[in-house]
Amino acid sequence: MTRRERWARRWATTYGAGPGHLLTLAVCLAVAGYAATRVLAAGIWVGFLLWFVGAVILHDLVLLPLYSFADTAVQSRSRPPAPPPGTPPAGRWPPPVNFVRVPAALSGLLLLVWFPVILRASEHEYREATGLSTIPYLGRWLLVTVLFFAASGLLYALRLRAARRTSR
Repeated sequence: MTRRERWARRWATTYGAGPGHLLTLAVCLAVAGYAATRVLAAGIWVGFLLWFVGAVILHDLVLLPLYSFADTAVQSRSRPPAPPPGTPPAGRWPPPVNFVRVPAALSGLLLLVWFPVILRASEHEYREATGLSTIPYLGRWLLVTVLFFAASGLLYALRLRAARRTSR
């Protein structure tokens, strides 16, 4: 065993992951530290702390159980039907759940981040800050959501086509 291999094994045993993990973690902590200094310098740390705690509570206690339940329900109901003749074996049939899960998650994330303007809850503040209205945001979010699901459906159709070709 070479010196480098011994060092890598000792590192992995001591730290539990590779050095790239530690480097990534250090960069993330540096970015978070920089963001914290900007929040403190702007004097909005109380509002930021309230927002952060509220977001953690809302996500962990409300949203996570809701979307976990929805995902479990979709998975339990998305058993593939009996495949028509000439389709690939059961292990090669692409499951549809991820083709619903990904666009729903992206759309939900956009709604979560932009809900004040999408739902027109910040019309007054937004108009004062920009001189614009929040009216177009709901339609744009719906359009982006439709595009997410359309792209996912197209990708699923292409995967099904490729799976059928390989089975022949």
